[in-house]
Amino acid sequence: MKNSKLLDKASRLDFSRLPGTAPASPDAATPAPPVFTPRPKTAPGALMAFANDTRSELLKENETLRERAQEAEVLRSRLDEALDDLQQWEGAKAARLIEASLVRPSRFANRHPGSFQDADYLKLRHEIQDAGGNVQPIKVRPVRGEEDSSPVRYEVVFGHRRLRACQELGLPVLAMIDNLDDQALFVEMERENRARKDLSAWEQGMMYRSALDSGLFPSNRKLAEAIGVDLSALGKALSLAALPEFIVAAFPSPLTLQFRWAKPLSDALAADAAGMRERVLDLQALPQKLSAREVFERLVDTAPVERRRQGVEPFHPPAARRAIHLGRREVGSIGVDAQGRIDLTLQPETLDPDSDALDALARLIAEFLATRAGGRGG
Repeated sequence: MKNSKLLDKASRLDFSRLPGTAPASPDAATPAPPVFTPRPKTAPGALMAFANDTRSELLKENETLRERAQEAEVLRSRLDEALDDLQQWEGAKAARLIEASLVRPSRFANRHPGSFQDADYLKLRHEIQDAGGNVQPIKVRPVRGEEDSSPVRYEVVFGHRRLRACQELGLPVLAMIDNLDDQALFVEMERENRARKDLSAWEQGMMYRSALDSGLFPSNRKLAEAIGVDLSALGKALSLAALPEFIVAAFPSPLTLQFRWAKPLSDALAADAAGMRERVLDLQALPQKLSAREVFERLVDTAPVERRRQGVEPFHPPAARRAIHLGRREVGSIGVDAQGRIDLTLQPETLDPDSDALDALARLIAEFLATRAGGRGG
């Protein structure tokens, strides 16, 4: 009787709710047989099973952390590269295209008109035309206080020739825009032009004089310190800018004046201003154009004027040379220099210098002089 009761209780037990038992299939007519996970029979065994389960979880978590660390390292590397690229642009100003008609030259610029006509400018203009614009940007600053009717919105800091080329070609100009005061504008303009060797010695002198005359700097020394040039070099440039207009006009162009000529020209002018004017007049009377060096040498040479003043050597205004033609072919020329000497020049193939032709030519000249000179030579 006792055994039957135990069997009856055992038949009513639901083993599907026990841990480790497989759930019954919903489609099955009868519940699936229970699946048991072996359980440790001792406390140390249970402790080992718990340790194994914990170790598995730690290994999985460690693997996840390792993968995340690798991803973080890749992101850190990309961030470092981006920061390096950004560092290269630190302090850089963005450039953009603006209408060239909205930009005016700086009032401190002293570009001679010849700067926009020489071979270098024409080459620059051609390059800008081929490229469809200026590849190297100019720098401008916003203009304040302009009348509302004025189209001008910017003033050039540097890049006057690039601006002029774009204006002539009807192209927008690539420009960096920066807010600068007058002194900062002048310093940047001067340093950029000097680095590019764009300005001639005379133009630099005129620019320095403009800055001093406008009160931008209180002294030559302060100006030299601001732009980083030697004080003596600044003085030479200012000496060129201080030359009278009649001396500058004696040269083929002011752009041909050189720094080292400043002191000799200034000294010659200070020693004898009237004599310098006479020498300039002598140069203007010459029929041929002299180079800048030849002009300089004649201006600082006081001998011809001194000889004329002493009556040692008469002065004859030079005459234009006359060409000598044989048929339609020019075979030589004849002229008079500043000392009154008649200069006859014949092409080498015109006359054989080893023949008697020279004697015959000399006799012809003598006969001509006898009839024209009226006995002056006799």
